[in-house]
Parts: sequence; structure tokens; C-alpha cells
Amino acid sequence: MGSTEFSWTLPDHPKLPKGKPVAVVVLDGWGEANPDEYNCIHIAQTPVMDSLKNGAPEKWRLVKAHGTAVGLPSDDDMGNSEVGHNALGAGRIFAQGAKLVDQALASGKIYEGDGFNYIKESFENGTLHLIRLLSDGGVHSRLDQLQLLLKGASERGAKRIRVHILTDGRDVLDGSSVGFVETLENDLLQLQEKGIDARIASGGGRMYVTMDRYENDWDVVKRGWDAQVLGEAPYKFKSALEAVKTLRAEPSANDQYLPPFVIVDDSGSAVGPVLDGDAVVTINFRADRMVMLAKALEYADFDKFDRVRVPKIRYAGMLQYDGELKLPSRYLVSPPEIERTSGEYLVKNGIRTFACSETVKFGHVTFFWNGNRSGYFDETKEEYVEIPSDSGITFNVAPKMKALQIAEKARDAILSGKFDQVRVNLPNGDMVGHTGDIEATVVACKAADEAVKIILDAVEQVGGIYLVTADHGNAEDMVKRNKSGKPLLDKSGGIQILTSHTLQP
Repeated sequence: MGSTEFSWTLPDHPKLPKGKPVAVVVLDGWGEANPDEYNCIHIAQTPVMDSLKNGAPEKWRLVKAHGTAVGLPSDDDMGNSEVGHNALGAGRIFAQGAKLVDQALASGKIYEGDGFNYIKESFENGTLHLIRLLSDGGVHSRLDQLQLLLKGASERGAKRIRVHILTDGRDVLDGSSVGFVETLENDLLQLQEKGIDARIASGGGRMYVTMDRYENDWDVVKRGWDAQVLGEAPYKFKSALEAVKTLRAEPSANDQYLPPFVIVDDSGSAVGPVLDGDAVVTINFRADRMVMLAKALEYADFDKFDRVRVPKIRYAGMLQYDGELKLPSRYLVSPPEIERTSGEYLVKNGIRTFACSETVKFGHVTFFWNGNRSGYFDETKEEYVEIPSDSGITFNVAPKMKALQIAEKARDAILSGKFDQVRVNLPNGDMVGHTGDIEATVVACKAADEAVKIILDAVEQVGGIYLVTADHGNAEDMVKRNKSGKPLLDKSGGIQILTSHTLQP
């Protein structure tokens, strides 16, 4: 729509009556999957949601909440609460992940943000370390983004740069690592000719070094930590090209599983360990295989393995990999700037809104819903209520969380007659699902269902309209599966619990 045609005025809906309050209920982490013993939504007693699904099938729809449907780069990308609420609140899809990074690099905004200015403080006396998957596969990273960042950082004062590479062979052809390393070393040579001390410092295969996910095997991350941070690895070479060619010559070698290596100088010392005062940036744009390393780099009380030495660094991610954990706390590329969200349309049309959740999801029905914007659009027409979440315990200890209190606040808002739209987020399925506790997640789903009943009863009492939806999946599948869909087992024969979001609708 051209700017000359734009209007804030909302036309009347062709079917729905005016003057009826609308309740929007977001069930966080509530997806649809095959019914089995690991589907907590199926196991739980959820008569209200069952009746909505079975009693009015013509009004029940499955919607994709992951991948390209919510602006993420590929359909291998899980949805998450932040992009889900961005899409729900805006009613439109905005670039997330790789597209967002491309835009920030092209416009130069990446160098103007708080994240870059934070790491820039290390440029004068420290080293800039860049950790990333080295390929152009486009699933987790792309080579051209690294090349642009190297150029931009060097032009803005980075005097000493170390790149820690992870070879691919999964999103690109096995063996392509040699070509990617040659390209990168040529790029770094050009920087050296300009007086920049730029080198590859360490490496290893993505599936064996650093890029584990869902806390499946912390040894993978430890091997990366040892090479990248401590400068210690079982293999030492004078160049990355020599390293990759030599290690690939071993029988059954594969880019994905190359062992960790470090590059050393003539005295045998590692050329790029991370030291006090350095800056570290994990520059993959996809989150799932960066979260574990981000925890090791950022958390002071990290206890998953012995870090041996924890340098005082300035750490940032390319993006914020986990909005719920606010991890990392610093990042180079901010969430998308979203204008003309539904919340802004409503207040400009005099429609009064009420939003409520507990602390862990309060920002999702306000900040993320409103296009990554803090505060009210119009305080005279909006009311936001935050119910404090439990603290000091994990969510599976009290899986009902604050669902009842949220529902009661929504009920009171509906019955008050003061609001035209009431929206809430019920976090139970997601937050308890993340604990991996199946029994507790069943309780959580039941509690969310009971909360929905309280809200819908109030809607019915005033003759209103309701929409019950979700932002992504989680509680509907709590086990890791092989390609045929069978549960994966650990070394002792037990099932491997899935604590992440899913790709389910």
C-alpha cells in the first residue's frame, strides 16, 4: 500500500457484529502432534480445548508457526515466542534471522547499534574473535556475511582479529571446507596487507566441536571452548588450510566431524586464545546451535563443564538467540522494526485493550505483540497487567504457574465492560515443557485448559467473541525422535527428552 493510500481507519468486519468484546488467548507452546505417551497435551485432561476442536471443526485451523511462515530463514527453523508474537500482533510476516542480518549489513545499521559499540571498546587493546560455521549453506550462516563483517570491523578500528571456524559438510557438500578456508585465508591476507593482524585461530567440525543443541552433549561445546578460548586442542597446525587438508586425509574423515585444532606460531603457541579484554562474537544467525556456547560465554555460574579459565570479555551474539533467557544480553542485530501493529490500529480507532500475562510472558503480549516497542501506544485506551512469576524454583515444581490468576484478571476485564479487546498469554505448556518433566507438563496443560474455560465463560456471559491460538509448539512432543519418528534412546536405554520447541503446527 502506497503512503498516499494509507489510513488508520478500520472498516467494519463483514460478518462479525460491532460492539462485542473480543478475547484473544495465546496458549504458549501448544502444538498439534500425533497422540502418544510423549504428547502431554493428548495425555492431559483438556476438555475445553477438546470441545473447541471436536465441537466446531469448521472453526478449527492448523497454522504453521515456524520457519518461513513467521519470517525465519528456512522451515528447519523452530518457531519461538518472540517471532510468534511479532506475527500475531502485526498480522504480517517480517524478516527474522538471516534476512535481518543482511538488511543490517547492507544499511550499515549493524555498526550503529549498542552491540557493536560494546565490542568496539575492545578494539584498541584487545582482539576481536569471531566464532562461526564456515560455509555458504544459508541455514546457520553465510560466508558473505562474515566477509562483510570483517571488512566493516576492520574499517572501524579492529586491529587484531581471530576467526574460529567450524567446518560444515551438512548444509553444503562434504569436502567443500577446503575451498571455504582458501577463500577466508585470502580475505584475511588482504586485511594483513592493510596492517590488520587477522588470522584463523582454531577450528573443528560442526557436529563434533561447539555446535551441539538442546543440551544433548556438553562435551561438544567443551571441545570448542578448549580450542577457541583456551587455545588447546589435540591437533596443532601452522595454517587452517593445512589443518583441514591433513585431517580430511584421515580414513572416513568428514567435514562435520573434524577434530578440534588450533593454529600455532613458530614457537608452538596458539595464535588466538581468548584473553582478558578481548571481544567475542558468535556470528551464526540461527539460534539453536549457538545457545549452549552462549551460556558458556555469558553465565558466571555456568557449571556444565570445567571452563578452566574464564576470561573477562565483551561478548555479543549476531542476534539474541533466546528471548526468554535474554541470551546473549548483547547482540549486533536488533529484532525487526515493526510498524502499524494491531495494537496501534486499535487505539487509533478508539478501541480499548487489556493485556495480561505473568512475568515470563508479559513482554510477549505487550512488547513483542506491539512490534518490539516498549510502553503504551495510548495509556488512556490500554491497560497492561503483569502478574509476578514464581522465582527461586523451576517451573515444573509449580506447573500450574499463574494460569488461574491470569484467567481471573482476563475474566474481570471482560465483565467490567471497559475493554473491547482482552488478550492474554498462558505460558504453562512452554515454560514447563522446557523443563523436560513430562508429568509436570501434563499438569501444566490441564491448568491452561482450565484457565481457558474461565475466560470463555466470561466471553459467553457478555455475548462476546473469542480467538484461541498458539505461538509455537512444545508440550505436544517431549521426546527426541529419529527420522522415522521413533523415540531416540540414550546410552542407558532411556528415552531422550526433548526440551525445545518443535516444528509442529
